[in-house]
Parts: sequence; C-alpha cells; structure tokens
Amino acid sequence: QLDLCGTSGLAPFYLSMKRGLDLLLSLEHTDPERVAVTGLSGGGWQTIVISALDTRVKLSNPVAGYSSYRTRARHLKDLGDWAKLCGVQAHWPAGHPINSVKAMRGAFYAEEQGLLVDYSRAVFEAYWGSDNPDIASDEVLATICQLVGLDTEGFFNAIADQQYKDLLRQNTDELIARGGYGSPTLFIDGDDMYFGNDRLPLVEFRLQALLAPNLGG
Repeated sequence: QLDLCGTSGLAPFYLSMKRGLDLLLSLEHTDPERVAVTGLSGGGWQTIVISALDTRVKLSNPVAGYSSYRTRARHLKDLGDWAKLCGVQAHWPAGHPINSVKAMRGAFYAEEQGLLVDYSRAVFEAYWGSDNPDIASDEVLATICQLVGLDTEGFFNAIADQQYKDLLRQNTDELIARGGYGSPTLFIDGDDMYFGNDRLPLVEFRLQALLAPNLGG
C-alpha cells in the first residue's frame, strides 16, 4: 500500500533495522567489526536489505524469504497442487498474514477439551478456504467454536487468561530449543525433526518403518 502511495514499502523496515543496529552498537561489549545478521522467511529478505544498505554489517546469512519472479509466480500453482493432493481447499487469504495469536492460544483450550484436531482443521479451513479468513476476529473464532462444539465463553476466557498466553510462549520456546524454526515442524521419537509440508511423505515413510515390526507381529 505504501508503494502505491509513492513511498517505499521497505523504508519502515530498513529504518527500524538501522535503529536496531544503532542501539546494538551503543552497548559496551559490542564489537563493531563482528556484526552479523541472519533471518528466516520475512527475516531473510530483511537481512538482505539491511546488509546491502548498511556497511556496519560484516556478515550476512539470509535464510529463505527471497526468490525469483518466476519462482514466486509458480508459488500459487504449488499451493493449489498441494491442496489437491491433500484433499483440502486453499487459496491465498486477503490480508495475509493475519495475526493468529488468539487462534494458537485457543488450540491449548481445544486440546484440553479433546477437540484439538477438529479445532485445528476448522481454523485451517477458515483461513485458507473461507470467504472470511480473519482468524484474529472474535466473530470468526466464535463461529469456529460453534462448528467444532467448543464452549464459546470458555474459549474466550481461556485465550485472555495469562496461563494460556504463557503456554503458547513456552511451546514456542521449546520448539526453538529443540532446533525448530517454523511451521509445520514435526518430531518423531523426540529428536527426529521434519520441517515443511513437503516433508510429509518422509514422515509417513519413517512412521511406516517404525510401525512395521508391530504390524507384522
């Protein structure tokens, strides 16, 4: 939207990162000759921007977040192909990315009620397959609760409670500590990690291998 108004959409990000470097380099124990920047996805392209425009950055390691025009043009086709393979509907939501914090907190409440799978699928379908993907909206979340049989009042009380806010933070910190860096991340036997929907065939293969002796017996 900023680009359409004649202002660079990158400018706010660049200025924020530049100010962050200013603050970092003002600290007593910071070595200005060893400034490194890295980031994943959105952090990847921001790493490229700040590293290209600020000579104080000595080492740059962008991870994803950038691609050629042809790759981006094919992205929606890939999305459609994966949706067909998995038997779900998926189209790019208006306003993507939409804040999902309340929906994620709600997952802990749904798990306590034994409805985590139904709830997660309903949130996914609302975001990727409905006319109103705004899962930050109380109205949309209330509809999801009604759809899967969650107590609406209990749900909203839970996602506003500090306990559930802490659960989400703890869950995120645990993923980072175990080496995860995005969603979906799956673990088998504790430390065998798989990241991305394109790893699902590998997950299936590994599970079949682990379950084969039991099935054969």
